[in-house]
Amino acid sequence: MKLSSIVSTATLSMALTLANGSWAAPERYKLDPTHSFVTFSTGHLGYSLLHGRFNQIEGEFAIDSDKADAGSIQVTIATASVDSNFAERDKHLRSAKFLDAEKFPQATFKSRTIQEKDGIAHVEGDLTLHGVSKAVAFDARLIGSGPDPWGGFRRGYAGTLRIKRADYEISHNLGPAAAEVELGLYIEGIRQ
Repeated sequence: MKLSSIVSTATLSMALTLANGSWAAPERYKLDPTHSFVTFSTGHLGYSLLHGRFNQIEGEFAIDSDKADAGSIQVTIATASVDSNFAERDKHLRSAKFLDAEKFPQATFKSRTIQEKDGIAHVEGDLTLHGVSKAVAFDARLIGSGPDPWGGFRRGYAGTLRIKRADYEISHNLGPAAAEVELGLYIEGIRQ
């Protein structure tokens, strides 16, 4: 058999393999900042809950339908964008007693592993907040995916993560009811 025939056969075989999706590349998504949110909830004096969110978020994630463990996500949050629906409290939250937004303008999350099965993604990675990085793990539920009205394709997830403020050296005493914070993670990505 001639070398050119061998090369042609190998090229055809590779093209058929790629056409069948056996070597499909991961799908990459950029977060839609107008439809992605990080919220927080913590106890207030043991009598109620304080809720808020961060208004500026950006990031990206990747999904590989052929490899359930090949996904990734990276998110950056502007800490000064904290919004608890009360300007004076937000100023307090941005101060050195809490987020210290001037010294630590960003909080980040970068995954190490993602295992997705039956619409649930188990995510492990590093959360950096207030200059401290800690390993965290949480589950995120696939809300849905599909085409949007503008010719794009979207995918969205929701999950929660509980952290201890003291783990991130945010130790201003607000009493035991506020020792933990629940973060709500709502992301919607546009396929690139």
